Amino acid sequence: MKKLALLLTVVLTFGTLLAACGSGKEEGSSKPTELVISTWGFAEDAMRKNVYEPFEKEYNVKIVTEIGNNTDRLNKVRQGSSKVDLIYLSDYYALQGIEEGLFEKIDHKNIPNIENLYEIAKAPLGKEYGPAHTVAQLGLVVNGDQVKTPVESWSDLWKAEFKNKLALPNITITTGPMLMDIAAKHAGNQEMNTDAAFKALKEINPGVVKYYSKSADLVNMFAQGEVVVAPMQDTFYGSVSEAVPSAKYITPKEGAYALLNTVNVVKGSKNKELAEKFINWHLSQQVQQANAEQRVDSPTNKLVKLTDEQAKGMTYGAEVVEKLKLLDLRKVNQEMSGWIDRWNREME
Repeated sequence: MKKLALLLTVVLTFGTLLAACGSGKEEGSSKPTELVISTWGFAEDAMRKNVYEPFEKEYNVKIVTEIGNNTDRLNKVRQGSSKVDLIYLSDYYALQGIEEGLFEKIDHKNIPNIENLYEIAKAPLGKEYGPAHTVAQLGLVVNGDQVKTPVESWSDLWKAEFKNKLALPNITITTGPMLMDIAAKHAGNQEMNTDAAFKALKEINPGVVKYYSKSADLVNMFAQGEVVVAPMQDTFYGSVSEAVPSAKYITPKEGAYALLNTVNVVKGSKNKELAEKFINWHLSQQVQQANAEQRVDSPTNKLVKLTDEQAKGMTYGAEVVEKLKLLDLRKVNQEMSGWIDRWNREME
């Protein structure tokens, strides 16, 4: 009997050890879910620290990023040549993806932080698609040492004193359609009329030093004294002010233009619910606060609080954000190919 009891004890103990080993192996080998995010790669270190790594730990996720500009990354999704779950795009490019059926409709129950956003950021392209995680503005930058007369209006770009000292955005970049709207209104048309815009642009064209496609080029032109005034995103103003301490950022009296960067779930993603949880994570007050304080992005979460010093150079606060001008992006998409053709014929 003693031998039998001893044998049973050994068997039970061995069985318990096997079960424990099996359970530990299962837990330890729980492979993280891979979430593929298509983004610009801007401030990658801060994004990894503030956004990616905490999310990975919270949800047992491995985040992989695909880096590139709006056009290249959207084309990859169009071609089906990437395994992207989430894609960050400026609103103009995101609308193209929506109209081409490339994105999933989002489930708001998985993204409750949308309710904490400024109104223009909640559903810039429709309630079924992604919100804006950051906002910037297009205003005017002037070299204060060389510009003595007040610059208060978009129409001041047409002043004779700025001939051969002016840079403007190329039609093909995100702010190109905004230039069309600025020109149309300068010509007295409030509906972004194509003929009115090109009439005004042809008037200013002889005095344009360059139609820039990269903000870095514009920064260099200010630094080298080639230009003294230009429309510019506030995101890049810091680089200009470092090179030209007298540089000033001006919000024209007609208003600055909103630049909204959105995030959407790509059609066919196998991780749709997890992707929505990530969007909610990025929109949280904690994440947006950290990114804003480190000057990664201007926040769209209205619960974020910044000091005057922290807010300097940022698109921040309801007074600023809710007054920004928005273009009719659907009209822009309809007109863009014709605008580019006409631009190439008449402007370049």
